[in-house]
Amino acid sequence: MSLWSRIADALSALASGEGLSKVFERLRTPPEQTVGFTIAVIALGAKMAKADGLVTRDEVTAFREVFTIPLEEEANAARIFNMARTDVAGFEEYAHRIVAMFGTRRAALFDLMEGLFFIAVADGEYHPKEDDFLDRVRLIFGMEEREFRTMRAQFVADAVPDPYDVLGVAPDATPDEIRTAYRALVRETHPDRMAARGVPQEAVKLAEGRLMVINNAWDEIQKAAA
Repeated sequence: MSLWSRIADALSALASGEGLSKVFERLRTPPEQTVGFTIAVIALGAKMAKADGLVTRDEVTAFREVFTIPLEEEANAARIFNMARTDVAGFEEYAHRIVAMFGTRRAALFDLMEGLFFIAVADGEYHPKEDDFLDRVRLIFGMEEREFRTMRAQFVADAVPDPYDVLGVAPDATPDEIRTAYRALVRETHPDRMAARGVPQEAVKLAEGRLMVINNAWDEIQKAAA
């Protein structure tokens, strides 16, 4: 069964009267978590769209760059988006439901945040209200401020990351500690590891930008030590 077929099944549950929060409750294990991830990106993306008050064509295009939506399934994707946008529940409730769905799998939550950042900057502007929205989501997701700054630097043009923050090490870390941290991050960003997190294959594309930031941080530290 394809990703979008499973999403259609989830939507049939919505049509029968279940809310998105109940659907999230049922999407706890693979491959359902893949469906849950996609619905989560659409739903939180819809809530984020309300933050700056405008959904642009660029944001829609950005979503398509991550998720391949068959023409016959566009209505399903739009339905999820509109349902989330008009739902009386706040985005905090959605975020908490998503945390409950993925449990201790923080990496999946980080992947989801990357998807939201990708959509947020697609129109060429990173709105302060979008930044506030994502900052509040990261608190619910359990992401540290340093990790959030690093991810923001990956997507926002005028945000410069600290290379030590990127690798998650202290400035006075030993060369061996820095090398170990760098290699661990590269392994974690491998496509096979990404797929094991329960995210759609298309979302693996986001790891390319993350790996570039990681490699740039490594290079910068090595040049400074030379």
